Amino acid sequence: MAAKKLAELGHVTRLSIFRYLVKAGDGGAPVGHIQDELGIPGSTLSHHISRLMAVGLIKQVRESRTLYCIPQFDVLDELVEFLRSECCTEAKCKK
Repeated sequence: MAAKKLAELGHVTRLSIFRYLVKAGDGGAPVGHIQDELGIPGSTLSHHISRLMAVGLIKQVRESRTLYCIPQFDVLDELVEFLRSECCTEAKCKK
């Protein structure tokens, strides 16, 4: 599953969206703010958000009429740990 997450983050627009949400923190950001901040057309943004949701990197929560995108830091932590899990197994790390 790590490969799928990394593939989705490998697209420049999805990476920009995810980075914006990480900066926003645990509360995430309203879809409209993401659109305004990054200048992404609504239909395009919806497509990219769906892709990030499909691999669990973000979730959406509706509060009244506002739809929030929330980064899933636990999933991000698992992805980073996967990448670090074999750090220096073949050679000594320089620190």
